[in-house]
Amino acid sequence: MLDAEKELAKAVQHFWRTRGRQHKRQGTLTGKKDAGNRSAVTGGKHADGFVNLIAAIVKDGGLKNAIIKTAEKKERTLPGYFRPTKEWDLVVVAEGQLVAAVEVKSQVGSFGNNFNNRVEEALGNATDFWAAYAKGFYKPSQRPWLGYLFMLEEDAKSTRPTKEVALAPFEVDSAFQRRSYAQRYELVCERLVRERLYDAACFFTSNALRGAKGEFSQPNTELGIRNFVISLHARAAAFAKTK
Repeated sequence: MLDAEKELAKAVQHFWRTRGRQHKRQGTLTGKKDAGNRSAVTGGKHADGFVNLIAAIVKDGGLKNAIIKTAEKKERTLPGYFRPTKEWDLVVVAEGQLVAAVEVKSQVGSFGNNFNNRVEEALGNATDFWAAYAKGFYKPSQRPWLGYLFMLEEDAKSTRPTKEVALAPFEVDSAFQRRSYAQRYELVCERLVRERLYDAACFFTSNALRGAKGEFSQPNTELGIRNFVISLHARAAAFAKTK
C-alpha cells in the first residue's frame, strides 16, 4: 500500500504552492486582482494533488483498468434524487458499475461565514447520493464507496475558541460550545462517518508557510489519511477480486 502521509504531504505542498502562484498571476493581464482569497482559487488546479492521491489509492487497490474520472465535469457528474445531477471531484467506474465517489473540500479564511455552508453541503451531498442509490439510479452497481476529504487553514481565527451560543427555549449541543472552528469541523467529519453518511472522511489542517514544505496536522486518528486510504483501498481491492 502506498505511503499515505508521504503522498498527502506532496498534495498539501502542491495546494499551497499553486495557490501562491495563482495569487501572484491573477490579474496580471487586466492589472486588477480579485479581492481577498478569491484570486488564489479562481484559477483552479490547487486541489489536483488531493484528487490525484485518491486516484492513486484506487489503482493501488488493484483496479488497474477502472475509469477514474477527474477532469471533465460532465464525466464526473452523477444523477441525484433531490436534484437532477451532482458534480463530484472524483468518480470511479469499473465494468459499468459505480465503485466510488469523493468530494474534496478546503477552506482558507472566512471561517465563520462558511462553516454552516460547508456542513450543509456535506450533509446534502451524502443524503442525495444515498437516496439516488436506494432508488436504483446507479444500477447495476454494488453499494458504492463515498468519501470526503477536507483541509482547513491552520490560523489563529480557526484554532481559537468561539463564543458560546445562547438560544431560547432550546439548547445548542454542548459539543459545539466554545470550540474552535477546527474542532467543530473535526466533530462534523467524525459524525458524518459514524452516522454512515460517508464511508470515510479525512480531516487535516495546514497553512501557507508550513504547507509549502508539505507539512500538515491530523488532530484525529480516526479521520487521518491512513484510515481513509485503508478504507478506499479495501473497497477497490474487493471489487477487483470479483472481476
